[in-house]
Amino acid sequence: MTMRPTELPRRAVLGLAAAMLARPAPAQSPAGDYPNRPIRWINPGPAGGAGDVLSRLVADRMSARLGQPVVVDSRPGAGTNIGMTVVARAAPDGYTVGLASIAANAANKWLYRNMQFDPEKDFAAVGMIALVPNIVVIPPAIPAQNLQQFIAWARGQNRPINFGSVGAGSSQHLAGSQFQMITGLPMQHLPYTNSGQMNTDLIEGRIDMLFQSISAVTQMAQTGRMRPVAVSGAERVAAFPDLPTMREQGVEIVSTGWFGLCTPAGVPDAILNRLEADLLASIEEPALRERILAGGSIPVRMGRADFARFMQEESDRWKVVIQAVGATAD
Repeated sequence: MTMRPTELPRRAVLGLAAAMLARPAPAQSPAGDYPNRPIRWINPGPAGGAGDVLSRLVADRMSARLGQPVVVDSRPGAGTNIGMTVVARAAPDGYTVGLASIAANAANKWLYRNMQFDPEKDFAAVGMIALVPNIVVIPPAIPAQNLQQFIAWARGQNRPINFGSVGAGSSQHLAGSQFQMITGLPMQHLPYTNSGQMNTDLIEGRIDMLFQSISAVTQMAQTGRMRPVAVSGAERVAAFPDLPTMREQGVEIVSTGWFGLCTPAGVPDAILNRLEADLLASIEEPALRERILAGGSIPVRMGRADFARFMQEESDRWKVVIQAVGATAD
């Protein structure tokens, strides 16, 4: 005859209760006490560049929200590949994050033969930080006051037009490559490791044009040391409200750099959700938005899923441009 549970002997009931109490507690959620130590933020670009400035601004605000220091660690080199390799190989525990960019996360896989990481498989998106439009600047000695006049001048030269950038895969390089593809002008890319030297070479006429970040050339352009002729983004910019976009001047180009936050692949969703929430909340802070705008960038609120799609679309877009002009980095 089967015994009902209520008829179990008292000794058996006590034994069963003791066994249940002896079981270990369930494992804590991966994000249960996250973060409980400092977080390393890898900036793969040069110190003092737009990415470095944005990294420090946003890391400071996220540190306040996370309750732990978020320490910016600059690892420049190889068009951001050195720093992003550090991110890709870090433990997927949320204590290493990286500054995603148009270079490492969109263009470099089409420029470099030997990549140490896969930008689509080795990172997890957290969110967008900002768009970084460039302006087209030329030496004051070139007799052109707008973009179409510059193109006409360039067609009259019996040589390729030189343009500089801070490295292969940078937004400046990609904008120049797209300009070459659209206009059909013969052009030569000159990569620099020092933005200051690149600006000096433009002013002194050793290079013909730059697609340069606004913050890097505002003072020189406003004082006449170099001449701005167009904005590369979709809209005019506050620093140069009378400067028309390339599209307004009949050149169908919208080229804008961008930065966002990512982690190594494999970070638990609970931690990614926490980072995403604090990043988005930081971007919405009026004081931070004002500082980003003051530096010539445009703050953007974009979460994990949308940022992942955006990076894939950018990779597809720049593949076409890079292959069309035959650009390489090694």
